[in-house]
Amino acid sequence: MTKIIFNYELLDSRIRERMRYFIAICTCFFLSLEGLQAQKTSLEARAKNAMDAYFATYPHIESMSQPPRLEKLFIDTNSQSVTITASSSFAQQDFTSSLVRKVYNRVQKVLPRPLNKFKISIFINGIQLEQYVPDSKLSPNESWNLWGALDYKGAPWAANISSPANTSKGLRGRHISLWASHGRYYDNEHKLWKWQRPFLFCTTEDLFTQTIVIPYLIPMLQNAGAVVFTPRERDWQEMEYIVDPDGGLNTSNSCYSEYSRINKWESTQQQGFAAHNGPYQDNENPFAAGSSKQIKTTKKAGKAFIKWQPYFIKRGNYAVYVSYTTLDNSIDDAHYTVFHQGIATEFRVNQRMGGSTWVYLGTFTFDAGSSIDNCVMLTNQSHTKGIVTADAVRFGGGMGNIERGGSISGYPRTLEGARYAAQWAGAPYDIYGGKKGLDDYSDDINTRSLMSNWLSGGSVYNPVQDGKGVPIELSLAVHSDAGYASDGKTRWGSLAICTTDFNDGQLASGVTRQASKIFAGNLLNNAVRDLSNKYDVWPKRYLWDRNYSETRLPGFPSAIIETMSHQNFPDMLLGQDPNFKFDFARSLYKTIARFINGMHGHPTVIEPLQPLNVAISLKGDQATLSWSPQKDSQESTATPTYFIVYTAVGNGGFDNGVKTNRTTFHIDLEPGIPYHFKVTAGNRGGESFPSETVSAVYEPKALKTILVINGFHRLSAPAVINDGKQQGFDLDSDIGVSYGLTAGWSSKQYSFDMTQMGKETSSGLGYSGNELAGHFVAGNDFNYIIDHCEAIASAHQYNVVSCSSKAVETGIVNLNNYDAVDLILGLEKFTPNQTRYYKTFPPEMMQKLTEYTAKGGKLLVSGAYIGSDNCILPSMDDEEGTTKPRSDNSQWLSQTLHVSWSGTIKTDTIQDINGLGLDNLHIYKTPNADHYCVQFADKLSPTSDAFCAMQYGDGSPAAVAFDGHQTSRASRQVSRTFVMGFPFESIMDKPIRAVIMKGILAFLFRN
Repeated sequence: MTKIIFNYELLDSRIRERMRYFIAICTCFFLSLEGLQAQKTSLEARAKNAMDAYFATYPHIESMSQPPRLEKLFIDTNSQSVTITASSSFAQQDFTSSLVRKVYNRVQKVLPRPLNKFKISIFINGIQLEQYVPDSKLSPNESWNLWGALDYKGAPWAANISSPANTSKGLRGRHISLWASHGRYYDNEHKLWKWQRPFLFCTTEDLFTQTIVIPYLIPMLQNAGAVVFTPRERDWQEMEYIVDPDGGLNTSNSCYSEYSRINKWESTQQQGFAAHNGPYQDNENPFAAGSSKQIKTTKKAGKAFIKWQPYFIKRGNYAVYVSYTTLDNSIDDAHYTVFHQGIATEFRVNQRMGGSTWVYLGTFTFDAGSSIDNCVMLTNQSHTKGIVTADAVRFGGGMGNIERGGSISGYPRTLEGARYAAQWAGAPYDIYGGKKGLDDYSDDINTRSLMSNWLSGGSVYNPVQDGKGVPIELSLAVHSDAGYASDGKTRWGSLAICTTDFNDGQLASGVTRQASKIFAGNLLNNAVRDLSNKYDVWPKRYLWDRNYSETRLPGFPSAIIETMSHQNFPDMLLGQDPNFKFDFARSLYKTIARFINGMHGHPTVIEPLQPLNVAISLKGDQATLSWSPQKDSQESTATPTYFIVYTAVGNGGFDNGVKTNRTTFHIDLEPGIPYHFKVTAGNRGGESFPSETVSAVYEPKALKTILVINGFHRLSAPAVINDGKQQGFDLDSDIGVSYGLTAGWSSKQYSFDMTQMGKETSSGLGYSGNELAGHFVAGNDFNYIIDHCEAIASAHQYNVVSCSSKAVETGIVNLNNYDAVDLILGLEKFTPNQTRYYKTFPPEMMQKLTEYTAKGGKLLVSGAYIGSDNCILPSMDDEEGTTKPRSDNSQWLSQTLHVSWSGTIKTDTIQDINGLGLDNLHIYKTPNADHYCVQFADKLSPTSDAFCAMQYGDGSPAAVAFDGHQTSRASRQVSRTFVMGFPFESIMDKPIRAVIMKGILAFLFRN
């Protein structure tokens, strides 16, 4: 190795001079750097001191668990930016855009120069401060993306593979836990079953919040593609059938059968379900009492199957639940088929998760009796090599069967608390019995979250807990709460709740619990905005970050939404209206969809609203169905891009739908068979609710075509009393009209005295009974055209088509093209407090009917409020005490329908209705689960040129016939009308309806 020795003295003097100069420059540079670093250090220290002082003097906020403080401050002089990280407690306040601006402005003022000119960013728990503003405006390509790389991309727990809907930008494959608050429970101290909340304004929170969740919110989420679990029973059906070889429930005449060609169905080594008659004791697990079956999979169909075929005592809608055992070699695509009224709907169930509990597939209509057309089948066909397993299948929600204190609740399971549903679903005792059977109230509250955690344990969103592996990534509890405005006019509004100060601020996956705060804030702000847009001001109360079980225990983002005050009549005036419930649920659904997608960095499309103006026409044997898309003025993405037409033929069920990009649909009809249709709108976000049902019949030898019009669209709260002294709902006058079935009524209201506002006693304002609690009550099913169509078709003499009344009023359908018109009005009427406009005869319809009858048209009209809705009557005073009279169309009734209104009759005071050669004709008069009830009917007297055709049991007129006159000497056309003061479809007996319709049509068309 050669050593080189550098001798500075040998260098040229000029070079030495240059080197001295270079060394001096370097020395100055490094000294300058040290100075800058010292300056920066001093600046950073000053900045930290300023921020420490800022947080130390920050105004005290009750929701903060600890005073806020500075955690970290970083200065980047190159980019001229300052990044400030605050403690978690700083996020425990209700941030608004205004407050965020205020924080930034104040921070900018307290920072020393030149930092106050730098770009400032404030973070809490890794989230920028701006994103704590609920529903902060993010572009489609932006999101919170708090899950990061965490995502579940496997097969969903259960999926309907027969549906043509596309939910790629909705909630496809996402799993959500959702529940309505409370439910009937056993009070251990007082040794009795009771409701958790008081009876007010004809309901209790235990019943009321279900009427938002079950008919509206759950279907909206499912239509968007989500798998929705609810720890309370969801099915409003008191019957329950369980088919299982180890011991089912209500299995008389039911059938369980196995078939295999090669491999055999064998018992697994695991425990399975078995039922026994009588109640279940605490800690008795039905999923540990029996066995389950298994078989190897094949790729070819038809090799093996199991069939569960119950005997249904009564035709009705039943939820279908399957069960199975999860094994190490289970498959993710078990092939189930639900046969309902002859229609086959196929499902793929991921048996690698969620074994040994009930797995919801859907709710279907099944016919009475036992038939291959109404059953469930499971095959061993799979794309995967492995094992498929099978256990019990359950149809219907059933009655509560958990005994506590020596008795059962005596109510349908859907009205009980989650504690008892969890036991029936096979949950371990520590999930629903943490208080060791001594405090059912607390257990019920905790069960809702613990059941969700148990199912999700072992998934990517809850990896630390043992469980069933279902990737639930969000939970929501829907409540109402107490509180009232003393003026009796002001709305109480909504609040939302989350919990961030738990488990070191982290969820089970390690993601920050601030995600829950973002979710809760969005729920609240969006609801306030959406509802205020339609119903004036809907108050925003608070966003609480507090320690509640339902937001503390879930291992994933969670929230409580307190929808409104069940103690405040102005809130319940809207809350009992089905249209408001729909709008509230839609707001919640939209927030859930955007939040879940935002957590993964994905854009969101919102499912459309249902189509309007549905109509069907005939040309020969070809029917043409048409409709109009409905615009959602509050949601730009909810534009339909396709539609799905559902068809039912004869007595069969509705099929799985046919997708079309058009607003018309053509189909050839078999002669003499009624066809029924409903339409949904769809886009990549999901599918809308269905339209009303329309029907058609083609009779090759028919010489006349009848148009059936549905004019019954009313959804309504009960009759209102609100005169400044009294306030509440009068169920005796009008129970209102729900969207389909409801379980929300407790009983009529007994106390209306506004001076007793806020008292939780029998004299307190709103106090109600419980006579209706536990009873399901039918509302508007929007399918009464079917009843009329089938009655007409039974004569085999007429072609039948149908439409919505809106299609007539807008000119889409021309009455003059039809030989007779059958107008259905049901319970349609105007009420002063309605949130949508309903009227038996809007001006457009009056004009169309006048022109039609003037040209010799034949007209059948039936409804409960034909007369009373069109004559001057003092209506109830509104909130300001102003009397608003109903419009007087009595002259039009006389001239066009040839009737005059002579009063109403309370239907439960009459035994029957007589006429058209029939005696003892019965209608639905009291609230029931099968058909909407007619509490009052109109007495319709004939004008001088008409006659009474039917009578109520007391002899008063029930229907009027007008045996027309020549309206034109040239055409010699004769107009005839038949007007009924009660709805035709409310006649209880189907064969009697056919006989009456035959008689009416014979009169209208007689020579």
